[in-house]
Amino acid sequence: MFNPNYLALSIAASLSIFSNMAFSQQNDEIEKIEVTGRAQQFYLETESKVGTKTNLDLIKLPQSAQVLTEQLIIDQAARDITDLYRSIAGVSEYSYSGVTFRGFRDDANVFYDGVRGDPYSGFGVPQLFNVSRVEVLKGPASALYGGGEPGGMINYVTKKPSYTQKRELKLTLGNFNTRGASVDMTGGLSEKMAYRIGGFYEEQDSFRNNADSKNTELTGGLLFDLSDSTSLTTSVDYIKQDLGGNRLRGVPVDDNGNFLVDPSYNANESFDYQDMEALVLQAELNHYFSDKFSVSSTLRYLDNERDQAYHESQNWVDVNGDGIANIDDETIRREYRKQFRANEEISLTTDFVYSVDQGDVEHQFLFGGDYHIVETQYDYLRAQYEADGVANLNIYTLNYGETDPSTYNLTDLDRDGIDTDRFGVYVQDVISIGEQWTVIAGLRYDYFKELNKETGFSYSDNGVTPRVALTYQPVENTSVYINYSESFNPTSSGDQEDVIGEGNLEPETGKQTELGMKNRWFDGKIMSTFAVYQINKENVVMSNPDDTGSGDGIAALLNIGEVESRGFETTLVGDLSEHWTITANYAYNDTVVVEGALGETFSDTFGDGSRFANAPRHQAGLWSRFGLDSINSSIAFGANYVSEQVSSDGQKVKPFTVFDMSWTSRFDDVLLSVNINNLFDKEYAVSGFSQRNGHFPGSPREIVGQITYQF
Repeated sequence: MFNPNYLALSIAASLSIFSNMAFSQQNDEIEKIEVTGRAQQFYLETESKVGTKTNLDLIKLPQSAQVLTEQLIIDQAARDITDLYRSIAGVSEYSYSGVTFRGFRDDANVFYDGVRGDPYSGFGVPQLFNVSRVEVLKGPASALYGGGEPGGMINYVTKKPSYTQKRELKLTLGNFNTRGASVDMTGGLSEKMAYRIGGFYEEQDSFRNNADSKNTELTGGLLFDLSDSTSLTTSVDYIKQDLGGNRLRGVPVDDNGNFLVDPSYNANESFDYQDMEALVLQAELNHYFSDKFSVSSTLRYLDNERDQAYHESQNWVDVNGDGIANIDDETIRREYRKQFRANEEISLTTDFVYSVDQGDVEHQFLFGGDYHIVETQYDYLRAQYEADGVANLNIYTLNYGETDPSTYNLTDLDRDGIDTDRFGVYVQDVISIGEQWTVIAGLRYDYFKELNKETGFSYSDNGVTPRVALTYQPVENTSVYINYSESFNPTSSGDQEDVIGEGNLEPETGKQTELGMKNRWFDGKIMSTFAVYQINKENVVMSNPDDTGSGDGIAALLNIGEVESRGFETTLVGDLSEHWTITANYAYNDTVVVEGALGETFSDTFGDGSRFANAPRHQAGLWSRFGLDSINSSIAFGANYVSEQVSSDGQKVKPFTVFDMSWTSRFDDVLLSVNINNLFDKEYAVSGFSQRNGHFPGSPREIVGQITYQF
């Protein structure tokens, strides 16, 4: 369990803020500002906090960012985040639960309402029932959000209580035995209190053998307007995700990326599973000391447990007896893994914002800090191959059901867990000079500490990450910008322990320079962004192929040198006409090793010019909605293109283009929608894994019908 002192510190910090709020009530009138503007469009959001932690017009933000609105989520019938990747420039699937951001794999840079605490961490797939919009910031985000990869970050903005009365019931049906229902209600309980309550359930069979999914989510929240200047928003979120036949790996391919067997192939047995259960409690306090000085503090608690058992492909059996085991032998060895993982997390984030006007110069100062503690548990039992009772699998003549985990000779690998502390403080100044110039300068200090409970090994690190940017608006609806930012990602204690006595690993760091232009067209109905960037990531940790084992004097892991990601991306979002809405994007990226490291053998293995796995050079996405007002309906078309990739073992992942469409009709309070994903039933792989596991197949044609009733 957590050290009680940590929890006490978090609570004390929150209570101190409460007391400051109460004291500040002695301040007299706070100016009330009413903001008016054009009605919210379908897909275009013009303001966000994701790039500065303060409300800022996106045309002034000197960084590429995208906001995927709730209307886009509804129109695409998106139930989990993988449904939205087509709409994010420069983002593609690495695996079913991981993504590639500007060429770099990133599974951990995930935030909810701007704070850490991902309930789906550890191979879960984020669901969108409780999400009002998805914000994506491209490039390093460490100057505000702390340690992470330099490619970007995702922030899920959750649905909140509201005084607006809304009651919505949704029913879902589709192929693969898809069926589900949800209910969502908001409204006022009094003049000072509002609520939200919701529930979601969906189950679906997979197109993969022995796999299915069941997702349940129950959520609720209360909004308290404690005074004219103080509000408290609370929420509780219970999530249960049962994935049968998981963890899903890929389908074997040849070196040209052709599936050797039907994409329905799965190395798991029908009794394999991954069951996840999570509880999230969150409280957000906002207070205005004056119209120029405010504070926001968010306390988030997360309890997450994942219980899983699955069969993992390991290596081929030399059935042919030619001394070479490969895919021609058709039969693969498997190991059985039974694991229990749990996270208990507390995150406290507090931001103070102070605005100062000095003639034509306006300063918006941000000073904040965050504290994130995680205690994990990890139990790991394993049985390997026929020697431990695990039957081999013939990938062509599938012999499921010939193996029984109750008879396996399981070995307890004596795993325990990791305790992690993260602490950061940061400052930022957004300087507006007249109507044309905006300067952003920021700096963050991070401290990171990990303890391996299994071995008692402890490791700590720290880093400073700056950010400086300039935006110039020659006219009101056009801006050009330049941005320099850095990232800091400490090495895990497990990796450090692997090299103790034989070496020492530096933290991975990244540096990005980005140039861009943003334009608003047709009285702000459309916004376009063009950005060109270069990211240099240094001290990347990789396995050392020269290592022969513990005690050999050769480090097991190395900081190999430098990886460079260069590219550009462009997006277009908004209303082309009164009835025609569009979101479109294109991204080019080239991510390669520009500097090998330490030894000829190592450079040959992963040297200059090597492409990173699952980092496509070209991506394009389109979703366009046409309103047919005469029949109270709309029709939409979408496309997703990803160019050739390579897997982690260098096998080709073939390019693909997938098309989608939807039809929506409204009848009074009832909305009927039908979505068809992968319209032409294309067979393809979204990404590659290893040679023994193959490529991750994309879903075949999926038809989803939804009826939404507002009452």
